[in-house]
Amino acid sequence: MTDGESTAASIEPSSETVATQVDALPPERIIGEAEALADRMLAARAAIGEVIFGQSEVIDETLITLLSGGHALLIGLPGLAKTRLVETLGTVLGLDDKRVQFTPDLMPADILGSEVLEESETGRRSFRFIKGPVFCQLLMADEINRASPRTQSALLQAMQERQVSVAGQRHPLPEPFHVLATQNPLEHEGTYPLPEAQLDRFIMQIDVGYPDLDAEHRMLIATTGAEEARLRSVMSAEDLLKAQMIIRRIPVGESVVQAILELVRSGRPESSEIAEVAEHVAWPPGPRASQALMLASRARALLDGRLSPSVDDVLALAHPVLRHRMALNFTARADGVTVDQVIDRLCAPLR
Repeated sequence: MTDGESTAASIEPSSETVATQVDALPPERIIGEAEALADRMLAARAAIGEVIFGQSEVIDETLITLLSGGHALLIGLPGLAKTRLVETLGTVLGLDDKRVQFTPDLMPADILGSEVLEESETGRRSFRFIKGPVFCQLLMADEINRASPRTQSALLQAMQERQVSVAGQRHPLPEPFHVLATQNPLEHEGTYPLPEAQLDRFIMQIDVGYPDLDAEHRMLIATTGAEEARLRSVMSAEDLLKAQMIIRRIPVGESVVQAILELVRSGRPESSEIAEVAEHVAWPPGPRASQALMLASRARALLDGRLSPSVDDVLALAHPVLRHRMALNFTARADGVTVDQVIDRLCAPLR
């Protein structure tokens, strides 16, 4: 390990240390920390909005994903500022960010790293592990579906376990660690779609659309002049870790818990009373959907300046949390039924 690597490792925040610090706080201090966190998140949202135009919902859902401690899948056409969003998040949140362009010939070692044989001045030979780009705090996996299933699995395993194994040795990833993967919804030639079990590892699927007229007008003026807006950091990696610990300590009312359970379980044909579910759903949402909704609802409430989530938060997040965790059968596709329409039907009893 070089001096630079040693220094970076020594200042890296630890989730265990941060969790211990948060647990030691009295309840009134946690409330105060949550209120201060809400203010910082508002500042982060504003800073991101200065360079990402017309994507307020995408920004909010991405921040909710990071506050929840998870990963997101960004679906959108080229040119909609997905790469710019990741770079901006890295700067504003004080995270070490990297980008990997996924291609069919990309190998797992190109992401995780590999061991090389080195010979010292005395002639002694030894292996040294060279870290891959996955050793960062915010990784953009650009067009993840263009890589082979083997390479996809290597990244998704790192996402799930927060560590990589190379030559029998385990190497923990930095904390926090988040992946924002992108996909082009139109070009499918030469791609390897992610299986349902791997899609379930993403807390949200965030659909990125075109900005409205006013936002595109502001973007046109701001990005083609002599100077562009300068990014500023409003948080640090340790601040984000602390925020994730506080999110998990925000109380959730029983009505919200029941709403989450009712919403997710009504999407399963064996337990649903909705006729359309049994008729159209081939792959229903599992328990990870309930967990994602619980965490994301807390994060959305805090981002909105509230210290407790409501059923409205659950309904607002139903689509990004469930749309990639459900698959429809042939009958549904033949009838022109979409996943979003089915989710709307699941939400209807809770409105």
